[in-house]
Amino acid sequence: MQIPDDVTVTATQLSAYDGVTLAADHFVPQGRRPSYGVLIAPAMGVPRGYYRSFAAALAQGGAQVLVPDYRGIGGSGPAKQDASLRLWGEADLSAAAARLRAELPNLPLGYVGHSVGGQLFGLVQGAAFDAAYFVASQSGYWRGWPGLSRVGMWAFWHLVVPGLTAGYGLLPMRRFGQGEDVPLGVAREWASWGKHPRYMRSYADNHGGLGYARWSGPMRLISISDDGFAPAPTVDALASLYEAARTDRVHLTPEGLGLKSLGHFGYFRPAHRETLWRDAESWLRTNLGLPSAAPRE
Repeated sequence: MQIPDDVTVTATQLSAYDGVTLAADHFVPQGRRPSYGVLIAPAMGVPRGYYRSFAAALAQGGAQVLVPDYRGIGGSGPAKQDASLRLWGEADLSAAAARLRAELPNLPLGYVGHSVGGQLFGLVQGAAFDAAYFVASQSGYWRGWPGLSRVGMWAFWHLVVPGLTAGYGLLPMRRFGQGEDVPLGVAREWASWGKHPRYMRSYADNHGGLGYARWSGPMRLISISDDGFAPAPTVDALASLYEAARTDRVHLTPEGLGLKSLGHFGYFRPAHRETLWRDAESWLRTNLGLPSAAPRE
């Protein structure tokens, strides 16, 4: 999808609290003031450009949108640098949230998390978000997977991640067609949490529960029937970790949408601009206390 003429996209940089510089894209509606802000938190190993069309569609409807790359990913590389999954939330997404709030001090803010982006929401420092919308975000605890896939997840955390990171000094996801390579510290912390029934709460519970225990706004979590990375029980498990949030669950099937497949990554393809994306925009606006967006030409 080309960027609409009524949307301006600007590459920018963010500075995390530990001095790390991050790349990000800023989407702003042209010729009018934005009515709300949105931070898009990418999936594991997915560079910010993947969400470009989705972010532009939200901006065309009146949102100011910020999409960062986590340290070690995309424009915030290289992958071989000191990083951790904890810092992706507490430092990187927190820096993006602070930028968005500084630029839109009096406007409501929404958060859109894809996969690990939804998991990290509870680690964002000073999260002044009014609503959160998660797509294919799940608890990574291996016992949450049904059937034989549970064995595969056990092996992934206990054997695959330790073995590959020992051999490559990072998690070589690019080699397997699964996005960008992931920094060593991120992959190992991810695997450590994936072995624990409380997943990221195994860390957060030692720090008062953080946003998982405190954030009490509206939260929608979407699961997808043909998504092997985030089957419905694991999305339910993540919802339970956000104990104070007002959660609602939506389960999508490709058949119900007239599609052959959707999977873990399909939601953000431009083909869904007038269906799934409109629903996301409508939910955000409603739960941010805003009127419906005007129809686009």
